[in-house]
Amino acid sequence: MPSFILRSPTQIFLSLAALALLTATLPTLLRANNNPDDKQSAAKSQPKFHTSDRCLACHNGLSTPSGKDVSIGFSWRSSIMANSSRDPYWQASVRRETIDHPESRAMIEDECSTCHMPIAHLDAKEKGRLTEVFAHLPLADDSKKNAEAKDGVSCSVCHQIANEKLGSRESFNGQFVVESPRSKENHPEYGPFAIENGQARIMQSSTGGFRPTEDAHIRDSALCATCHTLYTKALAPGGKELGLFPEQVPFLEWLHSDYAKKKTCQFCHMPEVQEEAPIAAVLGVLRQGVRQHTFVGANFFMLNLLNLHRDELAVDALPTELTAEADRTTDFLRSQSARVTIRNIAADPSHLNIDVFVENLTGHKLPTAYPSRRAWLHLLVHDREGNKVFESGALNSDGSIQGNDNDVDPSRFEPHYTKITSADEVQIYEPILKDQAGQVTTGLSQAVGYLKDNRLLPSGFQKQTAEKDIAVTGEANDDTNFTDAGHLVRYSVALTNAQGPFRVNVELWYQPVGFRWAHNLSPYNSTETQRFVSYYTSSSSATAIVLAQTSSTD
Repeated sequence: MPSFILRSPTQIFLSLAALALLTATLPTLLRANNNPDDKQSAAKSQPKFHTSDRCLACHNGLSTPSGKDVSIGFSWRSSIMANSSRDPYWQASVRRETIDHPESRAMIEDECSTCHMPIAHLDAKEKGRLTEVFAHLPLADDSKKNAEAKDGVSCSVCHQIANEKLGSRESFNGQFVVESPRSKENHPEYGPFAIENGQARIMQSSTGGFRPTEDAHIRDSALCATCHTLYTKALAPGGKELGLFPEQVPFLEWLHSDYAKKKTCQFCHMPEVQEEAPIAAVLGVLRQGVRQHTFVGANFFMLNLLNLHRDELAVDALPTELTAEADRTTDFLRSQSARVTIRNIAADPSHLNIDVFVENLTGHKLPTAYPSRRAWLHLLVHDREGNKVFESGALNSDGSIQGNDNDVDPSRFEPHYTKITSADEVQIYEPILKDQAGQVTTGLSQAVGYLKDNRLLPSGFQKQTAEKDIAVTGEANDDTNFTDAGHLVRYSVALTNAQGPFRVNVELWYQPVGFRWAHNLSPYNSTETQRFVSYYTSSSSATAIVLAQTSSTD
C-alpha cells in the first residue's frame, strides 16, 4: 500500500516540496504522453546527467514505521562519495603529480577526474575534451559553473551505469558504460526495485526523461569495481610510460577471498535498513531490502577535515550530518574490521615472550585501496608496580609512529617482523611503493611496484596463488605465520630487573593518511599542497584511531 510517513517539520517540508514538484510537472507529464512533437523537442534538450539537487526533494524526508530516518539524499551528501571532488588530499595529490610530471599534466588531470569529478569528466569527454581539474577549483568561486564538478560521485552517475563490461579489466579506472537512452524520452536510471509505471512517470517527467528502471546489476560488486579498481600509469621523466601500477585493487583482493561467495561491497558499505522503508517521499511504498546511502568506509579523518574546513572546501552537508557520518565510519571500523588477541604470555628469567594474533575481518586487505593507509600494533608492558617495561608502536602527537623508519627518513621503511625485540621495531601493515630506481616513493605516477605489502589478508586469500597485482610483497611472503587466518607475531621483552605479574596491553591502530604521505607534500609550493599539510598538522593528533585492543596479565 503506498505510504509516506512524516516524523518532523523538516520531513513535512521536504514532502510538501516533493508534492509541489509533482504538481508543477504534471502538465509536462501529460504533454509528454500525448504530443509526439513535444517528446522529440524535450528529448533534444535533455541533459545526460542531473546534479543531486534534482533528486533530493523526492528522496529525503524518508522514515521507517519505527521512526528511523533513512533519507537517501541527506545520507549521501555527507558521504565521501558526495565529497570526492572536495577532498583536499585528493586535490593536493593531483597537484603534486602535475608538478612532478608537467608534460603529462593534461592526462593526469583528466584521469584523476574520472571518478572524483565524474559528471564534469563525462561531459568533457562527450565534447571531445580533457577534463581540467583546476579549472573548477576552488569549488566555492563559482557555484553555478562548478556545480557538476562539486557534486562528486553524484546520483545520476552510479544509477546510469549500464550492465556492460562489469567486472572486466576494460571497465576499471572508471571506464564504465553510461546507459544510452532507450527512447528519446527515456533515460534509464537503475535501481534494485520494480517501480509501478505511474510512479516511474513522476520521476520521468520531473527530471526531463530520467526513468527509474529495475536491474540487479546495481547491487553487483563489479559496479563498484569500475572506480575502485585503479591502475596508474607509471611515468618516467619526460612523460615516457613505463607500465601500469596496481594502485588500488580491493575488488581483485575480494575476488581472491572467501567473501566473493558470501558478501558484496554493498552488503558492508551500504547497510540494509532492518525493517520496511520507503525510497521516495511521494507515494513511497514500504519495501524490504532498502540500503542506506551512507557508503561507510575507512576515511573518518577526511570527514572531520571536511567539517572543520567546510567553508573553504564548499561543503554542502550540515555539520551534524558530517559528524554523524564520521561517527558511523569510526563505529564501522571498530566493530567490523579487525580483532586482536594475545595467544600466549610466557616469562623466563630474562625475557617476557608475548604472542599476538591479528585478524582481518573484512573482505579485502586491511588496510586497502589508497596506499597512504596503514595499520600497526602498539604494545605496552607494565610491571607489578605499574612501571613501563616496554613499548612499541606509540603514536606521536604529530601523527608519526615512534620507531618507524619511514616517518623519520623518507628513503627508508620499516620491515615486516616475525619477532620484535626492541622498542624501535614496529609491526606496521602497509604498502610501500617503489620507483623505477627501486627507491621508496609516495608519488603515484612514479610508482612501478611495491617494496613491501604486508597488509592483513582476508579469509580465503591464499598468498601462494595470488596474482602479481594483489601479491604479498617482502618478508611477509615468507612468513609462515602470515596467512589468510591472520598474523602471529612474537614480542620478546627484556626484563632486566622488572618483576611480575606483568600487564600487557595491545592495540591495533589505523591511519587513513600516514605521516610520510602527508609531509611529502611539503616541498610542493602550491595552494592545494600547502593547504593540506596545514590541515594535517593542525589535526595531527586526530589522524588515527584504535581498531581493536586486548589486554592480559601474567
